[in-house]
Amino acid sequence: MPESLAAPVTDALRRLRRVSGVSLAFGGIVQRGRALRLSQFVGPTVGALNGVAVDIGHGLGGKVVATNRPLVVDDYLRTPRITHRYNAVIETEGLRAMAAAPVIVDREPVAVIYGALHTDDPLGDRALDALALEARTLEQQIVASRTSVETAAADPDADALRIRMTQAYTQLRELARSVDDADLADAIARITDGLLDAGPDTDVVELTSRERDVVALAALGYPNARIAESLGIGVQTAKGYMKDAMRKLGATSRLEAVVIARRCGLLP
Repeated sequence: MPESLAAPVTDALRRLRRVSGVSLAFGGIVQRGRALRLSQFVGPTVGALNGVAVDIGHGLGGKVVATNRPLVVDDYLRTPRITHRYNAVIETEGLRAMAAAPVIVDREPVAVIYGALHTDDPLGDRALDALALEARTLEQQIVASRTSVETAAADPDADALRIRMTQAYTQLRELARSVDDADLADAIARITDGLLDAGPDTDVVELTSRERDVVALAALGYPNARIAESLGIGVQTAKGYMKDAMRKLGATSRLEAVVIARRCGLLP
Protein backbone atom coordinates (compact mmCIF):
# COMPACT_ATOMS: atom_id res chain seq x y z
CA MET A 1 0.00 0.00 0.00
CA PRO A 2 1.40 3.45 -0.87
CA GLU A 3 2.79 5.15 2.21
CA SER A 4 0.37 8.06 1.78
CA LEU A 5 -2.60 5.70 2.17
CA ALA A 6 -1.22 3.31 4.77
CA ALA A 7 -1.68 5.53 7.84
CA PRO A 8 -5.22 6.81 7.11
CA VAL A 9 -6.43 3.32 6.15
CA THR A 10 -4.97 1.82 9.33
CA ASP A 11 -6.57 4.59 11.42
CA ALA A 12 -9.92 3.93 9.74
CA LEU A 13 -9.65 0.20 10.44
CA ARG A 14 -8.83 0.84 14.08
CA ARG A 15 -11.86 3.08 14.47
CA LEU A 16 -14.04 0.59 12.62
CA ARG A 17 -13.04 -2.29 14.88
CA ARG A 18 -13.44 -0.21 18.03
CA VAL A 19 -16.84 1.21 17.15
CA SER A 20 -18.44 -1.74 15.34
CA GLY A 21 -17.21 -4.69 17.38
CA VAL A 22 -16.03 -6.69 14.34
CA SER A 23 -13.31 -9.16 15.24
CA LEU A 24 -11.14 -8.30 12.23
CA ALA A 25 -10.99 -5.12 10.18
CA PHE A 26 -8.79 -5.16 7.09
CA GLY A 27 -8.29 -3.49 3.75
CA GLY A 28 -6.20 -2.94 0.68
CA ILE A 29 -5.77 -0.75 -2.37
CA VAL A 30 -6.84 -1.25 -5.96
CA GLN A 31 -3.81 -1.55 -8.20
CA ARG A 32 -4.51 0.20 -11.50
CA GLY A 33 -7.91 -1.46 -11.81
CA ARG A 34 -6.40 -4.95 -12.07
CA ALA A 35 -6.57 -6.33 -8.54
CA LEU A 36 -7.18 -5.45 -4.92
CA ARG A 37 -4.14 -6.29 -2.78
CA LEU A 38 -4.90 -6.85 0.92
CA SER A 39 -2.28 -5.34 3.19
CA GLN A 40 -3.73 -3.66 6.30
CA PHE A 41 -5.14 -5.64 9.25
CA VAL A 42 -6.44 -4.71 12.70
CA GLY A 43 -7.47 -7.63 14.88
CA PRO A 44 -6.58 -11.32 15.23
CA THR A 45 -5.32 -12.87 12.00
CA VAL A 46 -3.19 -15.89 11.11
CA GLY A 47 -1.77 -13.99 8.14
CA ALA A 48 -3.42 -16.02 5.37
CA LEU A 49 -4.95 -12.90 3.79
CA ASN A 50 -1.85 -10.72 3.96
CA GLY A 51 -0.68 -9.88 0.45
CA VAL A 52 -3.53 -11.69 -1.31
CA ALA A 53 -4.38 -10.11 -4.68
CA VAL A 54 -8.17 -10.20 -5.13
CA ASP A 55 -9.15 -10.19 -8.81
CA ILE A 56 -11.78 -7.68 -9.87
CA GLY A 57 -15.21 -9.30 -9.85
CA HIS A 58 -14.22 -12.20 -7.59
CA GLY A 59 -14.74 -12.75 -3.91
CA LEU A 60 -16.34 -10.07 -1.77
CA GLY A 61 -13.80 -7.29 -2.32
CA GLY A 62 -13.49 -7.97 -6.04
CA LYS A 63 -17.26 -7.66 -6.45
CA VAL A 64 -17.30 -4.45 -4.42
CA VAL A 65 -14.67 -2.98 -6.75
CA ALA A 66 -16.56 -4.14 -9.85
CA THR A 67 -19.89 -2.66 -8.71
CA ASN A 68 -18.64 0.37 -6.73
CA ARG A 69 -21.11 -0.60 -4.02
CA PRO A 70 -20.78 -2.01 -0.48
CA LEU A 71 -21.81 -5.61 0.11
CA VAL A 72 -22.52 -7.72 3.18
CA VAL A 73 -22.73 -11.52 3.49
CA ASP A 74 -23.75 -13.54 6.54
CA ASP A 75 -21.54 -16.51 5.65
CA TYR A 76 -18.73 -15.89 3.18
CA LEU A 77 -18.18 -19.59 2.51
CA ARG A 78 -21.78 -20.33 1.51
CA THR A 79 -23.30 -17.16 0.09
CA PRO A 80 -24.40 -17.32 -3.57
CA ARG A 81 -23.77 -13.58 -3.98
CA ILE A 82 -20.03 -13.89 -4.71
CA THR A 83 -17.58 -16.24 -6.37
CA HIS A 84 -15.63 -18.49 -4.02
CA ARG A 85 -12.11 -18.28 -5.42
CA TYR A 86 -10.74 -17.25 -2.02
CA ASN A 87 -12.64 -19.63 0.25
CA ALA A 88 -9.45 -21.43 1.27
CA VAL A 89 -7.81 -18.35 2.80
CA ILE A 90 -11.07 -17.18 4.35
CA GLU A 91 -11.54 -20.60 5.94
CA THR A 92 -7.95 -20.58 7.18
CA GLU A 93 -8.66 -17.24 8.88
CA GLY A 94 -11.89 -18.66 10.33
CA LEU A 95 -14.00 -15.78 9.04
CA ARG A 96 -17.72 -16.03 8.26
CA ALA A 97 -19.92 -12.90 8.36
CA MET A 98 -18.28 -10.10 6.41
CA ALA A 99 -18.96 -6.72 4.83
CA ALA A 100 -16.86 -4.58 2.52
CA ALA A 101 -17.13 -1.02 1.24
CA PRO A 102 -15.29 0.73 -1.60
CA VAL A 103 -13.32 3.93 -1.14
CA ILE A 104 -14.15 5.95 -4.27
CA VAL A 105 -12.19 8.96 -5.49
CA ASP A 106 -12.94 10.66 -8.82
CA ARG A 107 -15.56 7.96 -9.46
CA GLU A 108 -12.94 5.21 -9.30
CA PRO A 109 -12.44 2.71 -6.44
CA VAL A 110 -8.99 3.22 -4.93
CA ALA A 111 -9.31 0.96 -1.89
CA VAL A 112 -11.66 -1.40 -0.05
CA ILE A 113 -12.16 -1.77 3.69
CA TYR A 114 -13.69 -4.83 5.33
CA GLY A 115 -15.25 -5.75 8.65
CA ALA A 116 -15.52 -9.46 9.53
CA LEU A 117 -16.62 -11.80 12.29
CA HIS A 118 -15.36 -15.27 13.16
CA THR A 119 -18.99 -16.38 13.40
CA ASP A 120 -21.94 -16.38 11.00
CA ASP A 121 -23.92 -14.04 13.26
CA PRO A 122 -25.28 -11.20 11.10
CA LEU A 123 -23.39 -7.94 11.14
CA GLY A 124 -25.65 -5.38 12.76
CA ASP A 125 -26.62 -1.94 11.51
CA ARG A 126 -24.06 -0.37 13.81
CA ALA A 127 -21.23 -2.24 12.11
CA LEU A 128 -22.53 -1.46 8.63
CA ASP A 129 -23.01 2.22 9.43
CA ALA A 130 -19.49 2.40 10.86
CA LEU A 131 -18.07 0.73 7.75
CA ALA A 132 -19.84 3.17 5.44
CA LEU A 133 -18.75 6.15 7.56
CA GLU A 134 -15.09 5.13 7.53
CA ALA A 135 -15.16 4.58 3.76
CA ARG A 136 -16.58 8.07 3.20
CA THR A 137 -14.11 9.58 5.68
CA LEU A 138 -11.22 7.97 3.82
CA GLU A 139 -12.49 9.37 0.54
CA GLN A 140 -12.53 12.87 1.98
CA GLN A 141 -9.08 12.47 3.53
CA ILE A 142 -7.57 11.26 0.25
CA VAL A 143 -9.09 14.10 -1.77
CA ALA A 144 -8.15 16.67 0.88
CA SER A 145 -4.60 15.34 0.96
CA ARG A 146 -4.30 15.58 -2.82
CA THR A 147 -5.73 19.09 -2.81
CA SER A 148 -3.37 20.19 -0.05
CA VAL A 149 -0.35 18.82 -1.91
CA GLU A 150 -1.37 20.61 -5.10
CA THR A 151 -2.04 23.86 -3.25
CA ALA A 152 1.23 23.66 -1.33
CA ALA A 153 3.13 23.09 -4.55
CA ALA A 154 1.60 26.23 -6.06
CA ASP A 155 1.87 28.37 -2.90
CA PRO A 156 3.29 26.85 0.33
CA ASP A 157 1.56 29.49 2.51
CA ALA A 158 -1.86 29.52 0.85
CA ASP A 159 -3.29 26.44 2.54
CA ALA A 160 -2.27 27.50 6.05
CA LEU A 161 -3.64 31.01 5.46
CA ARG A 162 -6.97 29.65 4.24
CA ILE A 163 -7.29 27.44 7.32
CA ARG A 164 -6.63 30.44 9.60
CA MET A 165 -9.18 32.53 7.71
CA THR A 166 -11.79 29.78 7.98
CA GLN A 167 -11.10 29.45 11.71
CA ALA A 168 -11.50 33.21 12.13
CA TYR A 169 -14.69 33.14 10.07
CA THR A 170 -16.31 30.43 12.21
CA GLN A 171 -15.22 32.11 15.46
CA LEU A 172 -16.65 35.47 14.39
CA ARG A 173 -19.96 33.86 13.40
CA GLU A 174 -20.12 32.19 16.82
CA LEU A 175 -19.31 35.52 18.51
CA ALA A 176 -22.07 37.29 16.57
CA ARG A 177 -24.59 34.72 17.80
CA SER A 178 -23.47 35.03 21.41
CA VAL A 179 -23.73 38.81 21.90
CA ASP A 180 -26.94 40.50 23.03
CA ASP A 181 -26.21 43.87 21.39
CA ALA A 182 -27.83 43.87 17.94
CA ASP A 183 -25.62 46.68 16.63
CA LEU A 184 -22.48 44.87 17.76
CA ALA A 185 -23.72 41.62 16.19
CA ASP A 186 -24.30 43.45 12.89
CA ALA A 187 -20.81 44.96 13.04
CA ILE A 188 -19.26 41.54 13.62
CA ALA A 189 -21.32 40.13 10.75
CA ARG A 190 -19.97 42.82 8.41
CA ILE A 191 -16.40 41.98 9.44
CA THR A 192 -17.17 38.30 8.90
CA ASP A 193 -18.53 38.94 5.41
CA GLY A 194 -15.35 40.85 4.63
CA LEU A 195 -13.40 37.58 4.85
CA LEU A 196 -15.31 36.16 1.89
CA ASP A 197 -14.11 36.28 -1.69
CA ALA A 198 -16.50 37.80 -4.19
CA GLY A 199 -16.10 35.13 -6.83
CA PRO A 200 -18.02 34.97 -10.12
CA ASP A 201 -20.53 32.54 -8.64
CA THR A 202 -21.18 34.57 -5.47
CA ASP A 203 -24.81 34.44 -4.29
CA VAL A 204 -25.78 31.88 -6.93
CA VAL A 205 -26.45 29.52 -4.02
CA GLU A 206 -28.23 30.65 -0.87
CA LEU A 207 -27.49 28.78 2.35
CA THR A 208 -29.14 29.44 5.68
CA SER A 209 -27.00 30.68 8.54
CA ARG A 210 -26.85 27.22 10.12
CA GLU A 211 -26.01 25.58 6.80
CA ARG A 212 -23.08 27.98 6.41
CA ASP A 213 -21.97 27.15 9.93
CA VAL A 214 -21.87 23.40 9.37
CA VAL A 215 -20.08 23.73 6.03
CA ALA A 216 -17.52 26.10 7.58
CA LEU A 217 -16.82 23.64 10.39
CA ALA A 218 -16.63 20.78 7.89
CA ALA A 219 -13.98 22.84 6.08
CA LEU A 220 -11.90 22.60 9.26
CA GLY A 221 -12.19 18.82 9.15
CA TYR A 222 -14.74 18.53 11.97
CA PRO A 223 -16.83 15.31 11.99
CA ASN A 224 -20.58 15.61 12.56
CA ALA A 225 -20.30 14.99 16.31
CA ARG A 226 -17.86 17.86 16.78
CA ILE A 227 -19.88 20.15 14.51
CA ALA A 228 -22.95 19.42 16.63
CA GLU A 229 -21.03 20.07 19.85
CA SER A 230 -19.59 23.34 18.51
CA LEU A 231 -23.03 24.62 17.50
CA GLY A 232 -24.91 23.26 20.51
CA ILE A 233 -27.22 21.11 18.41
CA GLY A 234 -27.89 17.40 18.04
CA VAL A 235 -25.80 15.21 15.74
CA GLN A 236 -28.81 14.31 13.60
CA THR A 237 -29.68 18.00 13.30
CA ALA A 238 -26.12 18.75 12.17
CA LYS A 239 -26.36 15.95 9.62
CA GLY A 240 -29.64 17.41 8.38
CA TYR A 241 -28.10 20.85 7.87
CA MET A 242 -25.17 19.29 6.03
CA LYS A 243 -27.47 17.25 3.83
CA ASP A 244 -29.51 20.34 2.94
CA ALA A 245 -26.36 22.34 2.19
CA MET A 246 -24.98 19.58 -0.02
CA ARG A 247 -28.27 19.42 -1.93
CA LYS A 248 -28.33 23.17 -2.52
CA LEU A 249 -24.67 23.17 -3.59
CA GLY A 250 -25.11 20.14 -5.84
CA ALA A 251 -22.39 18.30 -3.90
CA THR A 252 -22.06 14.55 -3.40
CA SER A 253 -19.66 14.75 -0.43
CA ARG A 254 -18.78 17.09 2.42
CA LEU A 255 -15.49 17.97 0.81
CA GLU A 256 -17.15 18.83 -2.47
CA ALA A 257 -19.62 21.01 -0.57
CA VAL A 258 -16.70 22.93 0.97
CA VAL A 259 -15.04 23.40 -2.42
CA ILE A 260 -18.26 24.62 -4.09
CA ALA A 261 -19.09 26.90 -1.14
CA ARG A 262 -15.70 28.56 -1.48
CA ARG A 263 -16.14 28.91 -5.23
CA CYS A 264 -19.48 30.60 -4.59
CA GLY A 265 -17.94 33.02 -2.10
CA LEU A 266 -19.75 31.45 0.86
CA LEU A 267 -16.53 30.50 2.70
CA PRO A 268 -13.08 32.12 2.94
